[in-house]
Amino acid sequence: MRFIIIALISFLSLSSFCQYKSFLLTDTGDTLNRVDNKNMKQGRWKIHVNALRMDPAYDEEGVFKNNLKEGIWRIYDTYGLLTAQENYKWGNKNGLQQYLFQGQLEHDENWRSVDPEKKFDTIDVPDVYDQYKIERKIIKIESYAVPSGKWKYYDPETGKVIKTEHYDALGNLYTPQNSNDNAPVTDSLPKKIAKPKAVEEFEKTKKGKKSIRVRDGATG
Repeated sequence: MRFIIIALISFLSLSSFCQYKSFLLTDTGDTLNRVDNKNMKQGRWKIHVNALRMDPAYDEEGVFKNNLKEGIWRIYDTYGLLTAQENYKWGNKNGLQQYLFQGQLEHDENWRSVDPEKKFDTIDVPDVYDQYKIERKIIKIESYAVPSGKWKYYDPETGKVIKTEHYDALGNLYTPQNSNDNAPVTDSLPKKIAKPKAVEEFEKTKKGKKSIRVRDGATG
């Protein structure tokens, strides 16, 4: 009876793997970098990007859904230090994006993602000078991710805002009336940003290791 149960579990595990054309298997048995039989990336991925010209090498991890980035993606330098946390929807940046320098917040951005299946979109465009005046517009989609809202740049040493940019719902940069952006800055953020628990656990597992050992799980 015990042999039958073990055989059944093995069969179910093999069946679940067979739905993927290729994948990587970690030491703990987790699957990474899955590609389904339609050649679409699915699930959790870890990607290494080599240095190119003046751009340094980095690693990124997050989730793919039908070949498109979805949800939170984190970027690390070659020492394992978090350098960015980005949010994706439909494969495009959406919502708050945060970028760090030596562990300190350097700037953040806000983006609005649009469903790539759409050719036109209906949006409410607030008047940049009158918050109570809103115009509804139908626009042809030419870019599936546009800047939206405030972008802030910080002094990594003090956490103070040193520059602010404003974008309307169409992704246009503008200067609001009565803006104090050029006045002495008093806004500040904590000097250090607490790392997410998942990041701390990931860095602990990597400590003293050159890389994560994986086994190639290609099934075809």
